[in-house]
Amino acid sequence: MYDVVLLTLSSERDAPGGGCGSGGACCGGGDTSDGAGPPKQTEERCDTPRVPVLACADALTARGARVETVTARSDAEIDEVLARLDAPARPDGLTWPDPDSKTRLVVATASDAQLRAVLRRLVRRYAPPPSRRPAELAGNRTVPDLPPIGVLPLDPARSGTRRDLPAQLGLPRDPAAVAAAVLDGAPRRLDLLRNDAGSVTLDGALLGAADDAGRPLHWRGRVEVDDAVLSDGEEPILACAIGNAGGYAILDGLPLLTGPDPTDGVVEVAVAVPVVTRSALGRKRIRFEVRRARGRAVAVVPRDEKVPFLDDGVGGELSRKRSWWTEAGAWAVWTG
Repeated sequence: MYDVVLLTLSSERDAPGGGCGSGGACCGGGDTSDGAGPPKQTEERCDTPRVPVLACADALTARGARVETVTARSDAEIDEVLARLDAPARPDGLTWPDPDSKTRLVVATASDAQLRAVLRRLVRRYAPPPSRRPAELAGNRTVPDLPPIGVLPLDPARSGTRRDLPAQLGLPRDPAAVAAAVLDGAPRRLDLLRNDAGSVTLDGALLGAADDAGRPLHWRGRVEVDDAVLSDGEEPILACAIGNAGGYAILDGLPLLTGPDPTDGVVEVAVAVPVVTRSALGRKRIRFEVRRARGRAVAVVPRDEKVPFLDDGVGGELSRKRSWWTEAGAWAVWTG
């Protein structure tokens, strides 16, 4: 039978940036737009409800699993848990995940940002330095297949109010169903976006912001997807969506991402720009043009001083070039 670790992230985590890689709290800001406009960062209550965790632990124990619950207050404490997924020592000295591990991990998440925080630590643990890249690592990957994890959403009501990542992926939310998926289910491999700031993206990122009245603020930047240029940096941009899944697919009723798929091995990018047209009577009208592209990588070079963004629900400001690239099938979740 399996050893199962139920990992919860505390709101009191002491690591800089809370391990989210963007300088925000570990729980991050919530996307309160619901597709009605550019999202704004909000504070999200991080007090972990214990009932779903205990219910999941009871369901696992009833099936004969040895269960331990851990609350991590720092990146170091997350790393202590992840170390249980390591393979035996390798001759080359690399830390590597054990594909035959009898330990399974369940992450209890109050937000997508908390799930991302754990994945970020997994990447940091198992990504080999470029100078020590092993021969068995696929040519289009910088990390090996990361260990599958179970996801226990701590807000069951969110499935009907906000499309968080577990809802988008169709993962179970009931603690007993999560336990069954971890013990009896199969791993579903998903794409991961890495970026050159050292973080990861599971769902997507949205660059742009709104003023206090909800009006979008225009910004300028060069946006490239592989060899396709979506904006040369000279025109105003309403928003730029970088999608792995579909969390930022619609902005104020305007479709940005048409078919984001976290299993297709590519990133979908959309840029919305205002276009001025004139009617037959000479009246000026403004419409929004959406330019889209898919590829392996995307680079954004802001021309303005700071561009606000949300990445998996965590807010930040972009002041220099940022690149995201796809790691196809790099992470996995247990599904029923």
